[in-house]
Amino acid sequence: MFISRVPLNMARVSAQQLVASPYRMHAAVESAFPPDGVRSSDDGRILWRLDALTQDHGVWLYVVSPDAPDFTHIIEQAGWPTHMEWESKDYSPLLSRIAVGQQWQFRLLANPVRKALADKGRRPRENGEGIVGKIQGHVTATQQRDWLIARADAHGFEILLDDNGDPSVTVSQRHQERFGREGKTVTLTTAMFDGRLQVTDADLFRRTLCHGLGRAKGFGCGLMTVAPTRTQSAQS
Repeated sequence: MFISRVPLNMARVSAQQLVASPYRMHAAVESAFPPDGVRSSDDGRILWRLDALTQDHGVWLYVVSPDAPDFTHIIEQAGWPTHMEWESKDYSPLLSRIAVGQQWQFRLLANPVRKALADKGRRPRENGEGIVGKIQGHVTATQQRDWLIARADAHGFEILLDDNGDPSVTVSQRHQERFGREGKTVTLTTAMFDGRLQVTDADLFRRTLCHGLGRAKGFGCGLMTVAPTRTQSAQS
């Protein structure tokens, strides 16, 4: 597995257009790999995420992939063509260090959704279960935070508590995007999660880092990245 990042030049109209369309960005990321390259395997799949930097209004494209990428076309279209540079490194050293009990700072852009019941559950099946209707995005920051907390255990981690006993996670950059895909309008609810976690199952957590968390992975959701906590950084 590889983890990479590419700087995007938001002063360019072509970069603005690319960032504004998850469908276009998905196609651009896919084009970084040969047609017969590995898109998904037992080891992992292609995941991507856009990170907006508040200090200089810059944007970075992060990508996790089974094969090494070639982002030449993205830099030509949306970066700095005179500086054909991007960062790409082997993800294995970090993945191999994952262990139960470790604490990490994390960032995740996800698609927090729920399965709504048709007619609000007034038409139950014979077994008493409601009829599942459309997939709907969670609306409030609290709903979105609780969505992540509810899925943590199945993905090999738990959200740590802060000094006040509250979950140590913030929800920001909450958006509902609409874009065209194959003649249809797609509605995508997204939220950025930043916080601190503790690994509870090393294998499950490695899978989360390589396979993603939640839906809409092809549209820039599901990629979790981690960094040492401040305590770990001070000790190293």
